[in-house]
Amino acid sequence: MYWSVWLVRPTHHEYNNAMSPEDEVCRALDELGIPYTRVDHPPVYTVAQARPYAIYRGEVHVKNLFLRSRKGDRYYLLVVPETRAVDLKALAARLGEKRLGLASPERLGSILGVEPGAVGPFGLLNDAARQVVVLLDASLPAAHSAGFHPNVNTATLVISGADLLKFLQHAAAR
Repeated sequence: MYWSVWLVRPTHHEYNNAMSPEDEVCRALDELGIPYTRVDHPPVYTVAQARPYAIYRGEVHVKNLFLRSRKGDRYYLLVVPETRAVDLKALAARLGEKRLGLASPERLGSILGVEPGAVGPFGLLNDAARQVVVLLDASLPAAHSAGFHPNVNTATLVISGADLLKFLQHAAAR
């Protein structure tokens, strides 16, 4: 009996499907020429849990909230410094929404491709339908550095505020 062995090299698309969520984010940042520092840490679900892993003085600690309209037909990613109080009623009124609430873990997974605790701007890479409107605090583009989960909550990527804007422009143009 003879056996034939064929070595089949996956297509580029198949390679992409095999990449981990954080590797996809790192690849996107590399392609955009955005420098980053990666910090691996135990799973964290809140800004308070992530704070001990900050590596730069002056690094802005950011909270990311994935919100939905009352009807669940519009989605927002709110990105603000952790020290900023968030008034969802006032924000809803400013956006012309009747009410805003946190999106369910199911919607978080289906739209941004992440689980609770890993919400952040890099999830926009998974928003193929471009359903999410980003609400970025005006102070963040000037930040020297800020950390964001690379679609998993066991690592943080630290980038500048200017590079965050560059990434968001890329995500919007895809």
